[in-house]
Amino acid sequence: MLSQLLLVGYALAFIFESQDSWLILLILCIMCIASSWIALGSIKEHRTTLYKHAFFAIFLASGLTLTLITQGVLSLTPWYAPHYMIPIAGMIFAGSMNSVSLAAERFHSELQNKTYIPARNIAFQAAMIPVINSLLAVGLVSLPGMMTGQILSGISPFIAARYQIMVMAMIFGASGLSAALYLSLIKSYYSRHHYEL
Repeated sequence: MLSQLLLVGYALAFIFESQDSWLILLILCIMCIASSWIALGSIKEHRTTLYKHAFFAIFLASGLTLTLITQGVLSLTPWYAPHYMIPIAGMIFAGSMNSVSLAAERFHSELQNKTYIPARNIAFQAAMIPVINSLLAVGLVSLPGMMTGQILSGISPFIAARYQIMVMAMIFGASGLSAALYLSLIKSYYSRHHYEL
């Protein structure tokens, strides 16, 4: 973990100085590929065959959310501004990855003794538990990382709170959409493998 963070720090220093849009797009692609693979770590026996479903779900959900936030809410100029694009994309991809991971693990275990629809519903609910708990606990149990960092750097708590609301909303949206897409896409795979749907 320590070496990863140090390497990321050096890489970000280089990326933030770069003004090449292709480099930012390459990093976003790497994030999507890696998060899709990591998300299926809990079901290794199906990892390779289900990867395309996880990738498409995370790519579409995260891509839509990232576009909405960076181009609609923040109106970045240029559109790929790395100081904003990379950290925001990281939070969105991480949220999508976690929700797909939880949905995949729970769906696979529930499908052993349930049909598709009940297993899908249970898996989706399980995938959303951490995100919903975070929404309920924010400000009451703990201050989120982004808000804490901004306050420590001298930003007004009101401005920090507004940014944190945006972050929580985008993570909630990306997580829910990616889990829903993944659970919809895998139906065809499990039907071909003689599971009762």
